[in-house]
Amino acid sequence: MMSLNRLAPDQLPRPDFASIPRYSAGADAEVDLSDNTNQWGTPPAAAAVLREGLDVSRYPDMYGDSLKRTIAKMAGFGPECVVTGNGSDDVLDCVIRAFASPGDTIAHPDPTFVMLPVFARINGITPVPVPLAADFSMDADALLATNARIIYLCSPNNPTASPTSVDTIRRIIDNARGLVLLDEAYVEFTGLQGFLAEAPGLERVIVCRTLSKAYGLAGLRVGYAAASAEIVEIIEKSRGPFKLNRLAERAAVEALTTDTDWVAARVREAVASRDRLASELVAMSLPPLPSAANFLLVPTPKAFVLAKSLRDEGIAIRPFRDLPGIGDAFRITAGPWPVMERALAALRAALRTAPRDAT
Repeated sequence: MMSLNRLAPDQLPRPDFASIPRYSAGADAEVDLSDNTNQWGTPPAAAAVLREGLDVSRYPDMYGDSLKRTIAKMAGFGPECVVTGNGSDDVLDCVIRAFASPGDTIAHPDPTFVMLPVFARINGITPVPVPLAADFSMDADALLATNARIIYLCSPNNPTASPTSVDTIRRIIDNARGLVLLDEAYVEFTGLQGFLAEAPGLERVIVCRTLSKAYGLAGLRVGYAAASAEIVEIIEKSRGPFKLNRLAERAAVEALTTDTDWVAARVREAVASRDRLASELVAMSLPPLPSAANFLLVPTPKAFVLAKSLRDEGIAIRPFRDLPGIGDAFRITAGPWPVMERALAALRAALRTAPRDAT
């Protein structure tokens, strides 16, 4: 019998995976203001679907067909121009895998959605971070200068909540060498239309959205994107079949149709709460960055001390270490005002007890 030179257990993974971090969001908390989800809960018609349940003994639609038709009707183009996924991050991952080869580059604003460079590295793609402009918008000239195979844009950006002007985004689209991947996860909070309806007519653009934020379906993991039919067909080869379960797809359709008024009202409440929260934070000498999303980013060297103090009170916020051009900061989601009052009271108490030089 031939002797096998067997790999040791620590030799089994790809060598470069040792440097790729595993996502961690911290322990559960009674009040979770760390993930920018809808703090008012699940839309009523979508919640009714969950209570009714469905027969799950059979596979769901192969490519989320009923959701594709719903989004297409909403946006004014054909369902062949829509791709669905298990959350918008699933769509982002599939796009990177389909449109870039190992060794290619993907340029992205820095900081931005923390998983974007991770998805790039998992797929053997080199992420190229590009610092934000002085106003925290995306730097069009610097992104274009990378000559990257893919340019990723996020507006409003996460974690900064900063928007980028339509003109700047259009300039990048018009001059990019390769594909432009535009993440509009928080577009509902901007009051702007975004680029979804235009996406199928643009040759090299994919516009990605989620139902985890404004639509209150984070636990069901529903995302989608719009692009030309040719681009969608390529993404779906990477996506594979059966990514949406039947219950998630049915609830998503209800949220996008029957629940539109409820969602719009909660968006207005979130924006009002965000602005009121920003004023209170300024009064506490914790001025946040300007926000066009449903959350605020607050630069402070005490970010981790404050986050721990709030966690001890059952409230989760998200601290960040040494963000480029910003430093340490914490992110906090806007929600119903009584929840914000509880968080603010905990912050005030934490500031009173935090050492002057705490980091």
